[in-house]
Amino acid sequence: MNAFTDSELAAFLDEALPANRSSELEQALRSDASLRKRLTEIQGRDAAGLHTIAGIWRRERLSCPSRSELGQYILGTLDAEPNDYIRFHLEEVGCRYCQANLVDLKESSKDQVQPVVRRSRFFQTSAGYLRKE
Repeated sequence: MNAFTDSELAAFLDEALPANRSSELEQALRSDASLRKRLTEIQGRDAAGLHTIAGIWRRERLSCPSRSELGQYILGTLDAEPNDYIRFHLEEVGCRYCQANLVDLKESSKDQVQPVVRRSRFFQTSAGYLRKE
């Protein structure tokens, strides 16, 4: 499917289009003058302040889960329904913003584990040197 909707073009401008679809669009833009014109018109409408409900929804990320919900998703502490929605949002919708947040949360959780492991090693190596009184 190479036909691109106005919604997809707007999502591309907002960097909210899934990576594979963005690639297809970029490839098509290189050879299709009418597609480039449509993209320019959509960009002009946004710049002129002519906002659609879909555009506001995308820009304000109204369907995106919060960082705390993403954290609960990582920990597996969500109920089934919100857990399924977040999985759908990340995997099927392919929200790049939430995928980046998820990676960031996973990385920051790794950073918090390192000091605990390091402290534990220091204690184990110095245990024989502690005096009992």
